[in-house]
Amino acid sequence: MTESLDRPIWTALTTRHADLAQGGADARCYAADTHPFAASRDDGPESLRALAELRAPGGTLLFLQASVPALPAELVAIQTADAVQMVAEGAFPEIADPRIAQLGLDDAEEMLALAELTKPGPFSLKAQTLGRFWGVKSGGRLTAMAGERLKVPGLTELSGLCTHPDEQGRGLGRLLLNFVAGQISVRGEGVFLHAYASNANAIRLYEALGFRLRSPMHAVFAERRSI
Repeated sequence: MTESLDRPIWTALTTRHADLAQGGADARCYAADTHPFAASRDDGPESLRALAELRAPGGTLLFLQASVPALPAELVAIQTADAVQMVAEGAFPEIADPRIAQLGLDDAEEMLALAELTKPGPFSLKAQTLGRFWGVKSGGRLTAMAGERLKVPGLTELSGLCTHPDEQGRGLGRLLLNFVAGQISVRGEGVFLHAYASNANAIRLYEALGFRLRSPMHAVFAERRSI
């Protein structure tokens, strides 16, 4: 598990998300309209050359891994952030709640709007390509959601957890985290997640719900330039 989670994007794109991968043996990414995530097999020169070819000039890529991402000269870091990776210490029970419903393609625009408002991390209209999402609606409006993102052998990432500012304080985030983690656990998989290292409140919540810090992570947004 340690090796697969140190470079979770690469592991996902070469295993359970291989059908979504663009690139080849040395570097891979998701389609630009699905997610900016990308990774290389290693930091060798062949891998770095392959990274540079994943996007046309002006395109962006997002790297998330335990080691500081190595970038070729064609890729320029435009934003960096410290993050943490956390794993569940045990399985979560499957729960049911009449407020929670699985979200579908008809909900994509509202999901994107909620993500842009609350900024849980990169999100797109095609986020459901990577995994299932569930949400809570109030008065016909999506007020909270969470879902699945990176998938590696034996593990699924819980992601996209967010609540509309008008609905915070009602426990919807905790409810959806427990629900989605239960959906993952019932398949016999472990649960992991990522958070910005500066988000102390979220990290405390995750620890209270049974997650432990596994590793610091490095996030780098990069843009392809012409040289």
